[in-house]
Amino acid sequence: MQGTKRQRSQKGFTLMETMIALVVLAVGILGLAAMLGDALTYTASSQNDFIAQQKAEQAVEAIFTAKYSGNATFAQIANPSVANPQGLFLTTPQLLRQPGPDGLVGSINDTTAPLDYILQPGPDGVMGTADDVQLTLGTFTRTITIADIVNEPNLRTVNVVVNYRAGRFARSYSLTTYISAF
Repeated sequence: MQGTKRQRSQKGFTLMETMIALVVLAVGILGLAAMLGDALTYTASSQNDFIAQQKAEQAVEAIFTAKYSGNATFAQIANPSVANPQGLFLTTPQLLRQPGPDGLVGSINDTTAPLDYILQPGPDGVMGTADDVQLTLGTFTRTITIADIVNEPNLRTVNVVVNYRAGRFARSYSLTTYISAF
């Protein structure tokens, strides 16, 4: 006698196949949700990016203004060192503060000045009214590094780096320029 083979019917999915498919789908959805959260945080940091850019430019403009208005000499437009103790700008990261008595942001005279801030319109949506909101920039630091250029005694580089946090991201903005003795 010839044996008859029974063929199994292949209808539907087993419970194990369904569970594996659900796990793969859940991992994919969770990955997308995490990526969406990071993207929203990164996008929301655009205001902080703009503030960092403006605060770096503010420091450079203050340096140029002090130099060219005669409020600071070329020797003072430097970081304090043994070779140049009259340098005005600290090399370590400093909290953003309002200008001290010398009017220069980021200088050695700012260490006791109040923290810098920006104003935003209050609930009425109009700037310059009593309900304006003051946002302190306590999470921002600024480092001003001024370095001599080799074989160019009348030229220095000015590098301003503003560091800040945007959610879980550490961000920074760097601005480099030159200043001359003339």
